[in-house]
Amino acid sequence: MRELYYSHAIREALEEEMERDECVILLGEDLAEYGGAFKITADIVGRFGPERVRNTPISEAGFVGVAVGAALTGLRPVVEIMFMDFITLAMDQLINHAAKFRYMYNGKVKVPLVVRTPAGAGRAYGPTHSQSLERHFVATPGLVVLAPATAEDAKGMLKAAIRCDDPVVFVESKVLYGRRGPVPEGDYVTPIGRARVAREGKDVSILAYSRMVEEALRAADALAKHGISAEVVDLRSLAPLDLGAIAESVSKTGRVVVVEEGNTTGGVAAEILARIIEECFYDLQAPPRRVAAADVPVPASPTLERTVVPDASVIGRAAAALVLGD
Repeated sequence: MRELYYSHAIREALEEEMERDECVILLGEDLAEYGGAFKITADIVGRFGPERVRNTPISEAGFVGVAVGAALTGLRPVVEIMFMDFITLAMDQLINHAAKFRYMYNGKVKVPLVVRTPAGAGRAYGPTHSQSLERHFVATPGLVVLAPATAEDAKGMLKAAIRCDDPVVFVESKVLYGRRGPVPEGDYVTPIGRARVAREGKDVSILAYSRMVEEALRAADALAKHGISAEVVDLRSLAPLDLGAIAESVSKTGRVVVVEEGNTTGGVAAEILARIIEECFYDLQAPPRRVAAADVPVPASPTLERTVVPDASVIGRAAAALVLGD
């Protein structure tokens, strides 16, 4: 098994799916010759041509709307939103159109659309280029929401997303683009709707996704030095959620911390904790906790950004408090 950058794993997935299926097309701002804001699609236009790799005007509402229409007519568009913050400009197209058409037409139409979007903080880009907005899409019936934490899953889950007949919001952490990890050779698909246990443990469960899995694993390493065995579950798929894997881990450890990079109030972690209370209440040995960003816009200052967004030390303290009873 070779090692690839997270960003290169995404590019490889795009190239393989475009080679496999001529209905796969790419749309986005500066996507073709420039390769996108983070160079994910660099050189793809030279291989597949401008008919299948199309630059768009600076109008997220416009080109996401075009992509929804293209999906309805049989193509499989993959749209890149330059920063997740800008996805708000296409909320009508995603929430009122793409997510609902299959239901409105009694399953007679499909919307095989993927919207890729770099999300989260960690690069001091400021409040309008650093948000984690997946909560809005997790709360919308009809949308699939994926957030891979490793290069292997970035490739395997994107391939699964492109082959999916429902609209998918594919969340990519900007910080993870530069991380390397093992990626299998050949064609493979990571199933949608299944979490993975990233680290076995018995004292406390830490549930996380995207970049926060990395921080959770660092926290687990630190906790182990103090005799606390933390299990880290990489959620990967936020909608649908793998409630079975969550319940299995929580029932085993009796304690749980749910971590996200988004804001605390009304977030993904809050929803997961509600599900845990409903399904695993009598297995809990301590009140569950959530670790999330403060309820403020993400600051541009690197120092303030680090204060607002959770990291391994915050996660570790929350897990230790559950185990030690502090």
